[in-house]
Amino acid sequence: MFNYVWPLALVVLSNVVYQICAKSVPDKMNPFASLTVTYLVGAAASFILYFILGKNGNIIKEYKSLNWAPFVLGIVIVGLEVGFIYMYKAGWTVSVAQIVQAAILAVILIFVGRLLYKEPLSWNKILGVIVCLSGLWLINMK
Repeated sequence: MFNYVWPLALVVLSNVVYQICAKSVPDKMNPFASLTVTYLVGAAASFILYFILGKNGNIIKEYKSLNWAPFVLGIVIVGLEVGFIYMYKAGWTVSVAQIVQAAILAVILIFVGRLLYKEPLSWNKILGVIVCLSGLWLINMK
């Protein structure tokens, strides 16, 4: 059970801190300048953790296994980061921005899972889409 729950706890904790950090980027700072520091720190942390948590790993050998995914992921992560920073600069609140994007994302990923990975589309998932869309409507009512 622990192996199932700890990654979720890490994602939730990291996402809370992430949203606080994204909201706290100085208004006058260019988000891309901020992200250069973010990714330098992230690269250093990843490099160090590779050797701390790896079992006599060979990072060069690992790099030989690269495919397109890490390169596209790097570009997409920049879009995620800068998107949130600009959302907050535009006036989105922390409590609403994450919920709105997560609900929209959940709906889209149900269909991505079905189309790309042949994941089953159950009535529970369809009901979940309806609940997500209803939640978006409720959150955005004024």
